[in-house]
Amino acid sequence: MDIEDREIEYAPLTGSVTRDGLTVDVKIYRFAGTDDPWQLEVVDDKNWSTVWDDQFQTAEDAYFAFNEAVEEDGMMSFLGDSGSTVH
Repeated sequence: MDIEDREIEYAPLTGSVTRDGLTVDVKIYRFAGTDDPWQLEVVDDKNWSTVWDDQFQTAEDAYFAFNEAVEEDGMMSFLGDSGSTVH
């Protein structure tokens, strides 16, 4: 089976988050039916995507990393026109 054909499983923590008047989509996912680590991606309203290099053992760890990035860098760090941020 090709990677493109595999189903993606999204964690229950996946969804829209609004803080400081800005809304982003937090996506926490992995291949369905596996024990693969979780991936973390944040997408802004213009479809700009920030993807973490790190993988996470639990979905909660991934969500914690998102919250930590918000605390350190603010929600503006996820907007495509604010420059490049690597997590």
